[in-house]
Amino acid sequence: MGRVGLTTERLVRAGAELADEAGFEEVTVSALARRFDVRVASLYSHVKNSRDLRTRIALLALEELADRASEALAGRAGKDALTALANVYRDYAHQHPGRYAAAQLRLDPETAAASAGVRHAQMTRALLRGYDLAEPDRTHAVRLLGSVFHGYVGLELGGSFSHSAPDTDETWTRVLDALDALLRNWPAA
Repeated sequence: MGRVGLTTERLVRAGAELADEAGFEEVTVSALARRFDVRVASLYSHVKNSRDLRTRIALLALEELADRASEALAGRAGKDALTALANVYRDYAHQHPGRYAAAQLRLDPETAAASAGVRHAQMTRALLRGYDLAEPDRTHAVRLLGSVFHGYVGLELGGSFSHSAPDTDETWTRVLDALDALLRNWPAA
């Protein structure tokens, strides 16, 4: 495939596909150039370097996740909303492991503030309104949910739970039950 038709968006999407296939750490401008059968220099008019490419993939992943979460949360509250949001992250991670890893990329403050990461925080805070948590407990709960969702999914993707019963789906359901119970009975400071 020649250079014709290369755009930044096309390169970022191809980079996201490469991340899902080979792992996010394998995404470089050189790897993408090989994928399109072009010289590396041909891509520098679209991306600055591998860090820029990875950042753009991270922004794409955050946007895709935010869109899925927004759709899943519409009209839901309480445990239904909690389960819907948790399942969005877990399902996305299983369907797009490289993009999911990209969504965890540390962004500079300006890029982060302009990203869909802000929507993630807003949706999580909105979900928590159903549990009647005030600050600073709402912030503690946002951090707890992120830690549990991403921690569980990371361990699951790494195969940590594949060696014993019960099935990970059963554990996931129990974890969400426990989170719901905790959020409904948040301990006093």
